[in-house]
Amino acid sequence: GGFGVVYRAFDRALERTVAIKEYLPQQSATRAAGGQVLPRTEGERDRFETGLKAFVREARMLASFDHPSLVKVYRYGEHHGTAYMVMPCYEGQTLIKARASLGGPPDQPALWKVLQPLMEAVQQLHARDVLHRDIAPDNVILLADSVPVLLDFGAARQMVAASTPLTAIFKPSFGAIEQYSNDERSPLGPWTDVYGLASLAHYWLTGQVP
Repeated sequence: GGFGVVYRAFDRALERTVAIKEYLPQQSATRAAGGQVLPRTEGERDRFETGLKAFVREARMLASFDHPSLVKVYRYGEHHGTAYMVMPCYEGQTLIKARASLGGPPDQPALWKVLQPLMEAVQQLHARDVLHRDIAPDNVILLADSVPVLLDFGAARQMVAASTPLTAIFKPSFGAIEQYSNDERSPLGPWTDVYGLASLAHYWLTGQVP
């Protein structure tokens, strides 16, 4: 993606497949000889380093949570001028693909099986003053047992976007109205994620974006 690379890897010590996410924003960084990640220009250094710090904070934050519907971070580290987080390698399909395969609206138990864990996960985030800000069907993966996992907090992406005119870091049609404006009279808050959950519920029921 535009802000990083995800690798499938094998942890030989614990004998398990993992995913390793590398911070590599394409607009502000490049990979040099030997694998070192560097800002593209000196003018991009502040933006690159701001995003890197946010990426590390995101890894620490996710590592502190323990909920089946929140991405778990096993460990993180800084190497080659950038940072990496090691996570479970989730096998499943996005809510978009899952909805397409239904062929019609889910019944109430199926709806609740997806929404309840996500609401509980978001409640844990809000209890720690953390906002997701990008709840959308392609940021939710359904595992084989239909457990939903909320992906892509994108803290680094949000920090980089905040330092540029490109402040929209949400999915069109799933973002709350306050996300379309920089007006301080319309601040973001827990209600922003609640709107995202409601939009996601609408999509899961109807197969259409709000």
